[in-house]
Amino acid sequence: MPPAAVNVDRLRELFTKPYGMPAPTEEQWRELYDENVRFKDPTQERQGIKAYVEAQDGLMRRCDDVYLTPGAIAVEGDTAFVEWEMGLKIKGIEFVYPGTTRLLFNTEGKVEDHRDYFDFVGPTFEPVPVVGGFVRWLYKRFVD
Repeated sequence: MPPAAVNVDRLRELFTKPYGMPAPTEEQWRELYDENVRFKDPTQERQGIKAYVEAQDGLMRRCDDVYLTPGAIAVEGDTAFVEWEMGLKIKGIEFVYPGTTRLLFNTEGKVEDHRDYFDFVGPTFEPVPVVGGFVRWLYKRFVD
């Protein structure tokens, strides 16, 4: 069961990063994340807090800037869901990814499993000339 410190307001704070503002520090991640946290998103899978922090820092280094804006947040028992929108500015192009994070808490109330769900391909390649047209065509083949 997560401690009282892990509530909707605390998660909203952690999942809010406007353009131009610093990302959470390693110390802030360690306050809420277990030493052996598992992290998975559509682009990578990491194990341990050191690898998780390196993944977050790597994203910040690869981008000119990053924003994260939370939407709906739900906490029930040892599970939380955070709906969000992330924007990445890379070489003058902005990529926007809507997504959701599922967090599982251990008995000490720290995040032991962090799973991000979002469409990486569409927002990444749709703005690219030629490739974007192919991605849109491919997506339509699966839904029409």
